[in-house]
Amino acid sequence: MADPASSRAQPKDATGVLVLADGTVIWGRGFGATGNAVGEVCFNTAMTGYQEVMTDPSYAAQIVTFTFPHIGNVGTNDEDIESHVDGAVGCITREEVTQPSNFRSAANFIDWMTANGKIGLAGVDTRALTRCIRLSGAPNAVIAHDPAGTFDIPALLTKAQQWGGLEGLDLAQVVTRNGQEEWTGGPWGLGDGYQSPPFASSEVEKQAGDRVSTGLDTNGDRPHVVAMDFGAKDNIFRNLVKAGAKVTVVPAKTPVEDILALNPDGVFLSNGPGDPAATGEYAVPVIRALLERDMPLFGICLGHQMLALAAGAKTVKMHQGHRGANHPVQRVGGEWGETETLVEITSMNHGFAVDGGSLPAGMVETHKSLFDGSNCGISITGKKAFGVQYHPEASPGPQDSFYLFEKFVGMLG
Repeated sequence: MADPASSRAQPKDATGVLVLADGTVIWGRGFGATGNAVGEVCFNTAMTGYQEVMTDPSYAAQIVTFTFPHIGNVGTNDEDIESHVDGAVGCITREEVTQPSNFRSAANFIDWMTANGKIGLAGVDTRALTRCIRLSGAPNAVIAHDPAGTFDIPALLTKAQQWGGLEGLDLAQVVTRNGQEEWTGGPWGLGDGYQSPPFASSEVEKQAGDRVSTGLDTNGDRPHVVAMDFGAKDNIFRNLVKAGAKVTVVPAKTPVEDILALNPDGVFLSNGPGDPAATGEYAVPVIRALLERDMPLFGICLGHQMLALAAGAKTVKMHQGHRGANHPVQRVGGEWGETETLVEITSMNHGFAVDGGSLPAGMVETHKSLFDGSNCGISITGKKAFGVQYHPEASPGPQDSFYLFEKFVGMLG
């Protein structure tokens, strides 16, 4: 997998190690929590947002290699956490974690990793590791940290080899909410924090457009969206609120009868970790029943994949996946009118994808990756139902994809 030199004898200063299932041993300096954790090693190309990455439930059971060498410079805070459930189990960095230099920082990244039970490994040639993942695919591995530098490599190797990997694994039921929740928080504003309607910020009012000016920002006038939580990022719900919706969040295994009892105007299908086919064993019948009732549907990432499964398409495990904040996506579906040839710069995090060659009649591809041509969006003919593979709620700099929330809420009348 990696350069054979990585499997050399343990260096004297090594307090951390990554043991791949093929026997490759990569030494480094551990930080954060002690112990060991198993997962799939992936890489993320974003230059910012490392705290958001580590708290994204879609990274459950994964070890994130940050390709950007300097991690830690903005510190951490309580506002940039995407979810309070398990996200990534660990991360790998090129350089030692940088001390924070940001007015919003409340704690440095090392202390935050320790407090949240996540293991870090610094001093790794992340370029070489990333190159190997691109050539050989995302491997299963164990990441370990011991300040004394004591490691049982054969035992760690056995653990990595015995782990079954993400294919066929349903993780949504692990990271979903335990009960129903009425979501109230709106978007974040500098100096204002997270807001609730009616919005105080003039900038937010400007972005929300007609729904503010026409008085639709009162809860009673807002269309009701029931959001199925398969491992959702909280910023998705904030953007639904900003677009004009009232949001009720329900657990992943909520029966269709319970969803309909909430009298939704539309249903949102969230992102999440694991294999969509595995989660789809219980979620797809619910989604299919909602489609049969002509319920407006909007899916992101895992939700997009399961919407496709419910309408007759297939999903596949990707060789290396797409993870980063700089992925170009082209709009190709005719229903997008004069904007159909535009390119969006998007944030992505997925190791599975909808098989573009499996789309049945009545399903239109609306977006595709300009990196590899893989499917990044669908809509269903004759239905108010669509999904995208990427994360329109993320703000990697461009805000190219926020229109999707307005599109969905605008369908609800």
